[in-house]
Formats: sequence, structure tokens, C-alpha cells
Amino acid sequence: MPSIRSHTGASLSGAITVPGDKSISHRALMIGALAVGETTICGLLEGEDVLATAAAMRQLGAEIESRENVWHVYGRGIGGLIEPSGVLDLGNSGTAARLLMGVLAAHDISATLTGDDSLSSRPMERVMAPLREIGAQFVARSGGKLPVTITGSGTALPGDQTLKVASAQVKSAILLAGLNAQGNTIVTEPQPSRDHTEKMLSFFGADITTQENSDGSRQITLVGQPEITGQDIVVPGDISSAAFPIVAALITPGSDLMIENIGINPLRAGLLQSLQEMGAEIGILNERENAGEPIADIHVRASALTGATIPASRAPSMIDEYPILSVAAAAAEGTSVFEGVGELRVKESDRLEAMAAGLKGCGVETEATEDTLTIHGTGAAPKGGCTIASRLDHRIAMSYLVLGLASENPIAVDDGGPIETSFPGFIELMNGLGANMEPA
Repeated sequence: MPSIRSHTGASLSGAITVPGDKSISHRALMIGALAVGETTICGLLEGEDVLATAAAMRQLGAEIESRENVWHVYGRGIGGLIEPSGVLDLGNSGTAARLLMGVLAAHDISATLTGDDSLSSRPMERVMAPLREIGAQFVARSGGKLPVTITGSGTALPGDQTLKVASAQVKSAILLAGLNAQGNTIVTEPQPSRDHTEKMLSFFGADITTQENSDGSRQITLVGQPEITGQDIVVPGDISSAAFPIVAALITPGSDLMIENIGINPLRAGLLQSLQEMGAEIGILNERENAGEPIADIHVRASALTGATIPASRAPSMIDEYPILSVAAAAAEGTSVFEGVGELRVKESDRLEAMAAGLKGCGVETEATEDTLTIHGTGAAPKGGCTIASRLDHRIAMSYLVLGLASENPIAVDDGGPIETSFPGFIELMNGLGANMEPA
């Protein structure tokens, strides 16, 4: 995709859906491949990241096909994956790479994982370290980076591991490895992180329990070698994708937008709470549940936002949404401080530096430390008038295109291609609501 430029346009209005939840889509494919029988998946995100997971699971022996917008996964059972004949290319997806390491760690096979330049620059050691304890072996580039060759253990050991930092990906990798271990696998995280893996494993029939501890930590216990069976899954819309039209509507005067069928798992919905604290008019309607996941429709109206301090304790529930929250803060009146966001430095790009530098280029006073971001909004439209390096990062690209809707001058991103990894059709959807985004 070429460089994309975003201009101020009309108010945004209408009712939309957004692509399926990426986190749930990855897990549905992987766990479906480990189950016995057929799993059907409606609403799967058909972005490049998830399609890379589907391709990898096929290489590992699962039969996966799409018919009439429904995906069918014919699983091989726990421990039943086969050694792939070629390298598993996971593109830009850190979730796919880290979770698949967990799956492979408890299989008596070897496989090599690789990815694009962005993924190959991201650290994997914090996932490999706990998986070594259950018997897996790794050969990686310096710094624990891809390509990584993993040799799994045919006699995986159950573990009792305490994480230093709350991470859904690390936790999930350990639990997925624990599926093929004899005995109980126990993971304790310092504070709750997104629990899609726990919910989906339970939905497929695994014996998994969680316990909240008095110190705020959470302990998850999985009984190894369960008999999990194929299920019918409906993937809700991704709240991380919905975040972009939500903020666009909030900062574009006169906007009134309904976004339907969005997953509102409380361990993912920190953005909504943060925006409401900034004065956003957001309604949560028609709440229901599917496969253990809470779902609702979200009604958004343009709002006068004010700065707020977002505590570090909320970071695990919205780590992917800080770039677009930064856009909201840039359009707000007053200072916003995001605490405990050092994890942003090891995402698809150094998002902390990318937002600080890009906002400064758009005329917004901003300061970043190792784990905080401070944004001084004036309540007036940011100056804009610059071109932002997307850094192969879909969320950086979409965030600045949203900011362009509320800036004095257009904002361009140098490469819109990464958007396809998570939000196919983003430009067309936004323009259909009244936005003004076009090739630069």
C-alpha cells in the first residue's frame, strides 16, 4: 500500500462492525488444531497475521479450510502435530510466534520459526526461558531473536512458574505447553493479563482454574493431557481495532457512531475506562456472551476530552491501545500521563518513541521516559502537516491517520501496508463513515 494522507473531513456517522478479534482468532486456530474433531470459526480475522497462523498450523498437520466465510479446523489431538517440512513464516505476528513456541515446546519435533524484519527484531527470550524448564531446546540469533529453531520435548514437564511481568503471551505459551505435560501446570502472574487462552481452553473442555490472591496476583492451574474436543466459535469484533473509529469519532466534531459486536473482556477494555475518565461519551449497549467472552455494542459521540493520568496497573488491559490513546490525549485539553508503559518499547516497533517523536512533529508537546509518556494537549487542533514513518507498525500507521482527521493540516504515513496485518479494509471503512483518507 502506498503512502496515505489523512485530512479533516465530515463528521463520522453510521453503524459498523470491525474485523474479528486478533487474539481470539490466533487461539481458535491453534487450540482447534490441538483438539479432537472439527472446530468451526465464524468471524475469524482474515488479516495477514492470522492467515500466517493458519498456514503454520497446516504445515504442522492440521487440516484448515475456509468455506462461505466459515473456517473449519480438523484437529490432530494434543501432542499430535507433525514436524513441518519447511520454515514456519509468521510474518509480523509476535502473538503467533510466542504462542506457537508454547505449542511446539511439548511436541517431540523440531521446527524453525521466522518472520519479517519487524518480528525478527523483537525479543523472544522471555518466552523461551520458561519453556526450557519444561524440556524444550532453542537455537536463536543473538538476543533471542528470530529465526528460532525449537526442539520440543516428548516428555514435557509440568511447571510451577511465577512471572515477573504480567504478559498474556508468556502465560499462554506456558499453558499451551502444559496441555501435553503430565500433571498440573501452574502459572502465577503479578497482576491479571488478558485471559483469552484460559477462557478458550475451558470452552474446549480443558480443566483450568484461576485463583485471585490477596496481593493482587493471579494463579492459573491447568491439568495436563486433557481430552479437548472441537467447538463452534463466534469471534467478536476486536476492541483493539474498534479503538481507531472510537477515537476518530470522539475527536471529530459532530460525530455519532455505533460499533457493533465488540469483545469487551474486562482484561482488554482498559481503553474504554481511560477514555471515559477523559470525558468521552461512550455507551455500552446490548451486553451478551459467547464462548465465555463478553460482547456488546459501543455507542460513541464526539466529546470534549480533558487530560488524565492513566495508572500503570491498567497497562496490561490496554497495552496495544496506547498509540491511539495518545491521539486522544493530543486532541484533549490538559496534560495526560501514561505510567508504566515500558512494554511499548518492545512491540512491533518502539511505540513509545514512535508516538513521542511523531506527536512532536505534529506540534504536540510530548515527553517520554523509559516507561512513561506525557502529552500536553491544548484543546485546539494539533498543527499536523507532517509525514510519519510507520516503522512497519500497523497501530502507528492507523493512529496518525486518525489524528489527521482532527489536525489543522493533513498528516501522512509513509507506508500503509502494515495496516493489512490486523485491519483489512480500514481506509475504506473510515472513508465510508465520512473520513478523508487517500493515497498521498
